[in-house]
Amino acid sequence: MAMVCLTDFEEYAKQHLSKATWDYYAAGADECCTRDDNLLAFKRIRLRPRILRDVSVTDTRTTVQGREISFPVGIAPTAFHCLAWHEGEMATARATEALNTCYIASTYSTCSAEEIVAAAPNGYRWFQLYVYRDRKLSEQLVHRVEALGYKALVLTVDVPYTGKRRNDIRNHFRLPPHLKVKNFEGVFQETGGPEEYGIPANTLDPSISWKDITWLRSITRLPIIIKGILTKEDAELAVDHCVQGIIVSNHGGRQLDGGPASIDALPEIVDTVAGRVEVYVDGGIRTGSDVLKAIALGAKCVFIGRPAVWGLAYKGEEGVREVLQILNEEFCLSMALSGCRNVAEINRNLVQLSKL
Repeated sequence: MAMVCLTDFEEYAKQHLSKATWDYYAAGADECCTRDDNLLAFKRIRLRPRILRDVSVTDTRTTVQGREISFPVGIAPTAFHCLAWHEGEMATARATEALNTCYIASTYSTCSAEEIVAAAPNGYRWFQLYVYRDRKLSEQLVHRVEALGYKALVLTVDVPYTGKRRNDIRNHFRLPPHLKVKNFEGVFQETGGPEEYGIPANTLDPSISWKDITWLRSITRLPIIIKGILTKEDAELAVDHCVQGIIVSNHGGRQLDGGPASIDALPEIVDTVAGRVEVYVDGGIRTGSDVLKAIALGAKCVFIGRPAVWGLAYKGEEGVREVLQILNEEFCLSMALSGCRNVAEINRNLVQLSKL
């Protein structure tokens, strides 16, 4: 089967993964309205192409946090890659290293932070972090990944509690016995108590607040990027608390159902931040023209979650590379067909919101 677009990888993964694994990756919260709107929102945006612009040479390179990457698409933090492919996050890391883009490794990886670095020693990596009731747990992870050469911390702030994902409840989803959340190996005693996505329930701290950003800044020199902002008010607070970046995200529609699509929330956050920090977006990116629309609305880079997992399910490292290459080729073509020769030429004049 020729893989022509990201939907082809989705279909393959749906046919070849177990039902429980597919449902875990596909899940949205409650009725999945926000999950589905992440995709539909891109279709409501229309492009305004310019013509006769000499697009014989195009350049998709950009920078994130001062580091050049080959095109403005990175891998969002997604958990449990070994459910999709036996090498898991190590395969994902090698694919992103090969394409010279950014990989945000999840705390909930089924390979350890050390294994990811060993698999792709020259890769550009950030580390996604939660704040736990036991702050020492978070602090030890921060020091560990800083020593390993991860280049930024991505603090996920939209999970004081886990959203209600109905199919995971119906399926009694648990990691299979041969897989572990490797970053916490040996940390939690086998209590036999309730477990939530591979670690004891109630480990996350619902009291997390803005003062924890100050605390996090006090224990690391790494740039701090906040993931999960959807309003201009919180964007302003993030800048006030000296973060270095914002990922506009609704957690793939897996947390609060009924919130805005990420791409719909992006413009007000970009306008509020006004260039003081970099703004990124994830959620619903499936084509190169989606990438173009997000960059036109002010994102410095986009991140993909589920499509990376579909690539893994298809053919491991090679599958993730194919997913990224297809997006890069589509983005380059959409740029050229819109009259843009490089990323710097993409701006808001390129898009209009549809009346549909």
